[in-house]
Amino acid sequence: MSRQSTIIGVALALLGSCGQVLAKQSCERLAYLKLANTTISGAHTVAAGTFVSPLPAGQDSAAVSFRALPAFCRISATIRPTKDSDIKVEVWMPAEGWNGKFRGIGNGGFAGSIGYAGIAAVLRQGYATASTDTGHVSPEGTDSRWALGHPEKVTDFGYRAIHEMTRFAKAAIKAFYGNAPRRSYFGSCSNGGRQALMEAQRFPTDYDGILAGAPANFWTHLFDRALAGAQVTTKDEASYIPASKLPVIARAVNAACDAQDGVVDGILNDPRQCPFDPEILLCKQNNSAECLTTQQVATLKQLYVGPDDAKGHKIFPDYLPGAEDGPGGWEPWITGSAPGKSLLFAFSTGYFSNMVYENSGWNYKTAELSEAVQANDAKLATILNATDPNLTAFKARGGKLILYHGWNDPAISALNTIDYYTSVVNRMGARETDEFVKLYMVPGMQHCGGGPGPDSFGENGPTENADPQHNIQSALEQWVEQAIAPSSIIATKYVKDESQTRVNMTRPLCPYPQTARWTGAGSTDDAVNFVCEAP
Repeated sequence: MSRQSTIIGVALALLGSCGQVLAKQSCERLAYLKLANTTISGAHTVAAGTFVSPLPAGQDSAAVSFRALPAFCRISATIRPTKDSDIKVEVWMPAEGWNGKFRGIGNGGFAGSIGYAGIAAVLRQGYATASTDTGHVSPEGTDSRWALGHPEKVTDFGYRAIHEMTRFAKAAIKAFYGNAPRRSYFGSCSNGGRQALMEAQRFPTDYDGILAGAPANFWTHLFDRALAGAQVTTKDEASYIPASKLPVIARAVNAACDAQDGVVDGILNDPRQCPFDPEILLCKQNNSAECLTTQQVATLKQLYVGPDDAKGHKIFPDYLPGAEDGPGGWEPWITGSAPGKSLLFAFSTGYFSNMVYENSGWNYKTAELSEAVQANDAKLATILNATDPNLTAFKARGGKLILYHGWNDPAISALNTIDYYTSVVNRMGARETDEFVKLYMVPGMQHCGGGPGPDSFGENGPTENADPQHNIQSALEQWVEQAIAPSSIIATKYVKDESQTRVNMTRPLCPYPQTARWTGAGSTDDAVNFVCEAP
């Protein structure tokens, strides 16, 4: 190496080290950033591998990923658009290697905490990122006591906090890097999917690309349906379906419907086609774990087919067969480990007492459903529902939206997402919708993940294969940035053995209304042997 080359190399190294120092100083200087209704409580550089989650012990599930974090600028702030608002936000920005993009992270349940695991995963991929508690602190995602007597906090939770988070994050990014993000993305599932659609509908200029999974966007009627389920599952001791009977229901569903798609694999390709009749499980003699009593058969029918409103319209789409068994099936979500011990029971009873009626003494058992439906919609539909099919403004700014939902979802009926997609098609036209919206139904996947089917396709962060064919986030970004619309996405089912994680199965996810069909040759565990076909 020549002496001149050595001098140039040393100079570049010095400039690089100076750049790191300046980046750290600029991070600390962000503490003095002035924005409306915003108080910055901290701005400092976190050295690589040193971040310690502030979450209480037992709530931190990402310790390993935290230890692998690169150096980043961490900004904490409180945003108060109203006197009763208290929106906590954190923005994380890579100290080096920023990819020029911003990704906002959403919240599950009733929110109440910063999504540290989500922003850590995104930061590792080179994005600037942000998360919010949506304006309140809640130790559990099912807790809605914070809403009692605080209508502005309900509005913050409903739609305002994510928009305020986005506004603040973009300002912080520009101040830190000297440039605004060249592209902005938002992705989340469940309530986060509702937040995603709320952004597309209310604030169409916030994000270029949005990924909405299993969206709880018809929030009021989702909780009406959950209230009806709470009443059904706790009607009396004889009507309750214990967890010990869920496996026999699942086996009966598979026996009736699994072979319909040409592959016997424990996965229903389209549960809408399943003609399962609960009557076949009626006990012929004595009650046992292998059959259902007359009262339990009636309960099962009511759980699959929900109630109508006072005008005879379906309150919320039916639950589909296939989701009954498994760690993420009906036991945690619908029937519970005992009467009144399910997640939907906790969500719905807390929601109606704290948000709809604002009465901690409200009794779900004596509630009249049709009245509850009317009161719920009258008070909260305009704040919490994200059902507007008019996405004209989002499309006009070049926005792209990808929806996905697991067919085996026991928490939010997959039909709800199909209904919303169909409403957009009816409002904007099939050709126009296809230019900026795609829907992917995921056979065998439960709520945002899990279940017997392939459930890893980049929807929850980094995957082993980050290319657009295997990663739905990469497919979204390619669509936004290169105008290449996604086609099929390959989903993977991983199995963890004692010593390793291995691929158990791959299947294509097809753009709705197409479905995947086995060609009849080759392994049914390999996506290459399936084709996407129109119904």
